[in-house]
Amino acid sequence: MADQTYDYDVLVIGAGPGGYVAAIRAAQLGLKVACAESRETLGGTCLNVGCIPSKAMLHASEYFDAAASGAMAKLGVKVTPELDLEAMHGQRRESVKGLTGGIAFLFKKNKVDWLKGRASFVDAHTVDVAGKPVTARNVVIATGSSVTPLPGVTIDQKVVVDSTGALELPQVPKRLVVIGGGVIGLELGSVWRRLGAEVTVVEFLDQLLPGMDGDVRKEAGKIFKKQGMALKLGTKVTGVSVKGKQATVTIEPAAGGTAETLEADVVLVSIGRRPNVDGLGLEKIGLELNARGQIETDHDFATKVPGVWAVGDVIPGPMLAHKAEDEGIAVAENIAGLTGIVNHAVIPGVVYTQPEFAGVGLTEEAAREGGRAVKVGKFPMLANSRAKTNHEGDGFVKVIADAETDRVLGVWCIASVAGTMIAQAAQAMEFGATSEDIAYTCHAHPTHSEAIKEAAMAVRGLPIHI
Repeated sequence: MADQTYDYDVLVIGAGPGGYVAAIRAAQLGLKVACAESRETLGGTCLNVGCIPSKAMLHASEYFDAAASGAMAKLGVKVTPELDLEAMHGQRRESVKGLTGGIAFLFKKNKVDWLKGRASFVDAHTVDVAGKPVTARNVVIATGSSVTPLPGVTIDQKVVVDSTGALELPQVPKRLVVIGGGVIGLELGSVWRRLGAEVTVVEFLDQLLPGMDGDVRKEAGKIFKKQGMALKLGTKVTGVSVKGKQATVTIEPAAGGTAETLEADVVLVSIGRRPNVDGLGLEKIGLELNARGQIETDHDFATKVPGVWAVGDVIPGPMLAHKAEDEGIAVAENIAGLTGIVNHAVIPGVVYTQPEFAGVGLTEEAAREGGRAVKVGKFPMLANSRAKTNHEGDGFVKVIADAETDRVLGVWCIASVAGTMIAQAAQAMEFGATSEDIAYTCHAHPTHSEAIKEAAMAVRGLPIHI
């Protein structure tokens, strides 16, 4: 039971993937737990307006596209699709409702108190939640992140939208301009492209998908162009003006040069996310932020203020739900006196377009920058029998191994099911696998995953099927 001097052993601020997981794990470990959340539903950005609803729209739009593009007809299934956008939105909302309700059920089951309202520190062990003081021996900050604004551009969620607004469009825009060629822009851009919008992606860097392996980024450009997206790479947006229901986007080369304009019905701003720290009262507990506006923690997720911990998007590292979840489990275990560890070198990342893009570990560039000798094996999905049978020939698997030890340093995939395939690579790396370990593991035939085995064989120049 909670120490008599405190209301709770643990108070978690935020009920996104990091926060709700931390709260449940702490309760499972016998601690008295509360979770403060100001949204009407649990699950944070990811579940309410992020990862989950976007997948519902991606999946539904893929069905429509398969029918509309003639892909189904090639397989002998002739249909003329009719878009019912309201029904498509309906199934998205149902998915979210079911899952947010599921977390509320788990809170009840594990006796986690949900304190509704915004939380702000009074001191290190006292937090004001919606005007009421709550005390806790340990406080976990798990407030997540929100959309980075574009200076001088107002988001009205009608003509100029962020990712939340882009999920809710009441009709398919004729022309959509996406600012930012990262994960969110490409996922949501591809939803509306499949449903009939003309999509232009404007990216400041010279390739899409910052942070991914160079070969993957190059291939992504080719794939999205082939799918009918217009790409303006190495381009910066200098302004967005709205008149009535139309927007004009002014762009110029990133290096400077002649400006041009793009007309759009909808503009999606997706240039990144920033930590949610405003209004937390961190100054009251003497917790300052780093240069990127993040809270620094040690290996155990403890901040420099005793009793205050932090996980997820508010601390350094990739802003990914599964990274936050793992940290949520670890911080609860550390608070309970156990050993909670997250291996930040093995955090997979996935882009849920069609095909999917996924990677774990180092890019080839990063591996070589470290000054080490590496060997690379690549295998094209075109030579994989299951991908060929499914008419999913785009993409490849790339395995990067240390030239001396053969230890796998990174794996990158482009395939229809790359997000599922990457789990094998992450597991192998967690066990310190060599490329030979993967090459000599029997893979079921015919599966997309055989491409991982073949790419591992290719590290030593011995794949069978190319």
